[in-house]
Amino acid sequence: MDEDKSAKDVLLERVVDHFVADGLGDLSLRKIAGAIGTSHRMLLYHFGSKDGLLLEVVRAVEARSRSQLEEIGQGAGHETDELIRQMWRFVADPARADFERLFFALYGRALQGDEEARPLLAESIASWLEANGTLAAARDIPLGPARAHARLGLAVVRGLLLDLLATGDRAGVDASLEIFARRYAGSWWEAEPPPGGPGSTVSARAS
Repeated sequence: MDEDKSAKDVLLERVVDHFVADGLGDLSLRKIAGAIGTSHRMLLYHFGSKDGLLLEVVRAVEARSRSQLEEIGQGAGHETDELIRQMWRFVADPARADFERLFFALYGRALQGDEEARPLLAESIASWLEANGTLAAARDIPLGPARAHARLGLAVVRGLLLDLLATGDRAGVDASLEIFARRYAGSWWEAEPPPGGPGSTVSARAS
């Protein structure tokens, strides 16, 4: 075991790797435990319940996605529109569809007041805004417009993912994403008024 990782962290990594390799077909704790070489009692000890485990899986996958975004950002050059396209191809990969469904299922439960899933609401938005803000800073984009556009981008991508999962219309959602990406070609922020400032179309409530 990695000395820097707890037993819980190691188990979680095994669960995520198992889901990546074999899918989320059977989510019973006993099946999951058997697949990763532990017992369902150990999973209950570390995660409290099946729902607790699934929440941690979503958090871990989201963290991996943010790390991937950082790698994509380092390789996409300075063009924001190309970064958007590359990130979309990553998150919309059919191999990730099960995780996207799990995310939206837990997110919906959190919105309905499920206490176990509720932390996902604030955590997921805040962490992605921070990740997008880091990428914006590397491109010398001012913080004010960067934060507002990061929120817009998060909403667009999640909305299109939900559309894709519901309809399966990959061509349609790809076309919509392309319209969005083209909005960010070149030094788009240089023509942007400050969010909430004179002439701005972005409400101060969005920042």
